[in-house]
Amino acid sequence: MQRIGLIAGNGKFPLLVLDAARAAGYEPVVVAIKEEAVPEIEGHGAASVHWLSLGELSKLIEIFHGEGVSRAIMAGQVKHKQIFSAIRPDWRLAKLLLSLTTRNTDSLLGAIAKVLAEEGITLENSTWLLEPLLVKEGVLTRRPPTEQERKSIAYGRTVARQLAQHDIGQTVVIAESACVAVEAMEGTDATIERAGQIMSSLRGDASTLSRELTVVKIAKPNQDMRFDVPVIGVKTIEVMRAAGATCLALDAGKCLLLDGEKVLDAANAAGIAVLADAT
Repeated sequence: MQRIGLIAGNGKFPLLVLDAARAAGYEPVVVAIKEEAVPEIEGHGAASVHWLSLGELSKLIEIFHGEGVSRAIMAGQVKHKQIFSAIRPDWRLAKLLLSLTTRNTDSLLGAIAKVLAEEGITLENSTWLLEPLLVKEGVLTRRPPTEQERKSIAYGRTVARQLAQHDIGQTVVIAESACVAVEAMEGTDATIERAGQIMSSLRGDASTLSRELTVVKIAKPNQDMRFDVPVIGVKTIEVMRAAGATCLALDAGKCLLLDGEKVLDAANAAGIAVLADAT
């Protein structure tokens, strides 16, 4: 069996990749990030699981070389703020960080991918084994967006595309074509929660701004499918419901539904419209 490496961040994404790799006949070698990966990854049939700190880039390369891995997948979020927290970067990662002119997600992960390539390890698209979970174009829920929600989607896409060009974030939250919150280091769910808090802080029942929120999550203009792919799970729908969000707009073919049809079932139950447009 051919070996495939898996660099595992947080959430279900790495588990899905691991299961899909085994189903496709690969023998997965997992490098699980201590600060992010879930313990359940130990029980998904990997050939081996190695737990490393986020700063141990040299050790990651040594493990893949020792395990005969020449192709790898990076799956699961590594929170941007984690990289600049209390981790201890080894000499290779420290050198890489010092060489960056910008410290956004694309530049950092792109530089890591380059280092891996120089060591004979090719980083594959993170969605390579999960194509069926990429969102299809069209209205994905029973309820289509209202006219006002479509106006908010159009405005939100304009704002999000501008932000994504600078790799600031991929999510914006809109109310009646007014931008309530934009994503930065905190992540999608925290951005939606913050938008809900802002709306609930508005005084009185009467307002010139609708309390209903529209969430727009897009891919970057030149999305590198090897890492930082937009993902949506049932938890995101739950966070939207709690925040008072009624509509979700995605990029068709560029966003993963981590929980498959369960995401859309949850959206239908919450009365949330989900729309995916071609980019």
